[in-house]
Amino acid sequence: MLTPAIYRTTISHSRQAPVRHSFEYRSYSWYVDLDDLPRLPWWLRPFARFRGSDHFATGQQGSLRDRLGAFFADRGLAAPEGRVTALLQPRVLGYVFNPLSVFWCHDGDGRLRHVIAEVHNTYGERHAYLLPPADVPVVTEKKFYVSPFNAVDGYYLVRAPRPDDEVDITIELRRDRQPAFVANMRGRRRPATAGQVAILQLISPLAPLVVALRIRIQGIKLWLRRVPLVPR
Repeated sequence: MLTPAIYRTTISHSRQAPVRHSFEYRSYSWYVDLDDLPRLPWWLRPFARFRGSDHFATGQQGSLRDRLGAFFADRGLAAPEGRVTALLQPRVLGYVFNPLSVFWCHDGDGRLRHVIAEVHNTYGERHAYLLPPADVPVVTEKKFYVSPFNAVDGYYLVRAPRPDDEVDITIELRRDRQPAFVANMRGRRRPATAGQVAILQLISPLAPLVVALRIRIQGIKLWLRRVPLVPR
């Protein structure tokens, strides 16, 4: 699939316990090649800046590709030799918030070898899960504090196929073999033209900030419903 591209998405969250609570919102994500990041006209660059420092371990230097290589080195693994594509949110007017970024890592022959699901919380923290490529949902233990309404226990079922004309990614948190929380991202591919980027600033202005605010508003609703808080 050619990059860069933009997916105009619908994000849905569904909580099953201890109360049922669901919501959805519209947004967009960029699909990019880490070795060939988008080059926009100067007047659009403030609305889509891709910084290496917004991903992987804090305190590291270098490009996004460099930081991905350090992520593998920290785990005693060789960095991907082939193409690495990612679905993520860039900075918009200096602000960024990526609830979920996904990286697809290929070897020199173009075969998919690894998938990385990087989760960010509203406290400015992040954690990256290294997953095997698979046609079925992958199981991984939850290791990161995402929400004050969810403890760091249970496990995720992650389904993250490479985007094509459409993207469809699902992360399901399970406890005692029962679904506790499900998040889904679906969307259709659009060309990453200057016109498309400009249109998005009209229909989804300040998208990263709006997403962060929406998540906080949903947190207030859960608090008002007396869902117990889980300390960090």
